[in-house]
Amino acid sequence: MKTCKLVVGLMSGTSLDGIDAALVEISGAGSETNVEVKHFISNPFPTEVRDVLLDIASGQLVSAGIISQLSVLLGRLYSQAVFQVCQDVRLPVHQLDLIGCHGQTIFHQSDPNPLCGHQIISTLQIGEAAVLAEETGVTTIADFRPSDMAAGGTGAPLIPFVDFVLFRDARLGRVLLNLGGIANITLVPPSCQITEVQAFDSGPGNMVTDALIRHFSQGSQQFDAEGHLARSGRPLPTVLDSLLSDPYFYRDPPKSAGREQFGDPFVKKLLTLAESATTEDLVCTATELTARTVASAVLQSANSRIQLDQLVVSGGGVHNRHLMQRLKELLPHLEVIPIDELGIPSDAKEALGFAILANETFELGTGNLPSVTGARHPVILGKVSYGKNYGKLRQRFQDMGRRI
Repeated sequence: MKTCKLVVGLMSGTSLDGIDAALVEISGAGSETNVEVKHFISNPFPTEVRDVLLDIASGQLVSAGIISQLSVLLGRLYSQAVFQVCQDVRLPVHQLDLIGCHGQTIFHQSDPNPLCGHQIISTLQIGEAAVLAEETGVTTIADFRPSDMAAGGTGAPLIPFVDFVLFRDARLGRVLLNLGGIANITLVPPSCQITEVQAFDSGPGNMVTDALIRHFSQGSQQFDAEGHLARSGRPLPTVLDSLLSDPYFYRDPPKSAGREQFGDPFVKKLLTLAESATTEDLVCTATELTARTVASAVLQSANSRIQLDQLVVSGGGVHNRHLMQRLKELLPHLEVIPIDELGIPSDAKEALGFAILANETFELGTGNLPSVTGARHPVILGKVSYGKNYGKLRQRFQDMGRRI
């Protein structure tokens, strides 16, 4: 019986850079999970697709029809990424066992909002999994957040389960920091039990700086390459203090954030506060906001009883040299390293994570951490769309003494 699975994890995040696809070999499940990243690609979104996603994410009104059509289109684009990541290593797609797809978040609100006399928390990820399963023939697990939110959780972050599985260490205390559009941290003390993991979104990662770059370049540039602009400017103390007064930063976990907190209205506030500032100073200020809020979150979450030795950084922000330097200066007691030094490509972390979460769902294991999300209990995450490989999966379940 085959003991390893070949899984493609797919992620397209709040930065809207494109679709990340990680081809992963996985054995085991839960705390016994072992992984090897076989290949990784990142496909930029077509410009017109990215523009529509940005419009929706910034709160512009669109019809239900547009969202429905876009979900199908994203399913096709995700399928293309699966075919490409397999083709690059000459692996026939039918040899895959599973696909894990986070989908594209277009709305996430973990704070209760009133609707028709009820208090509602909700989330919406698009990218039709049925299209993925049909076009690739591979059973696809997607839409991971709603199960946690139905159980009273914030629906995010979900990667802390992966952080615990892959990076717990008997001797070292680690903070796993992912710098995507949003920055999130996971604290994993030495010899950590899964119930001891702390994690939450600390605030903006690249989201605010990326928006400023798009604004000042009129869309011709998408990010501050290697932090060159930030390094050329100076933070604006008064503006920075005003941004740091945002109530989100003072809330206790569990908490999660997105464009609803740090999207266009937040960026417009920054631009209004510093109308005469240079581009360099504004980008430097936004970068400093990320560094300060990450450092503050780490320091406030840790206490004298928690040993922390390393800050392990992943995501697009790891390429921002100025931001990495500021993190080293603000957290001098920690060794700040890219996750690449632990054998995981920094850009592949979240795609890898959803391959692992898909595997966990397939094995009927729970993937959320109630200590992180605030859910009432652990839940099995995701929704399953069966592909043509259903027969192969059925045989595997029968071999394992299960029935589907």
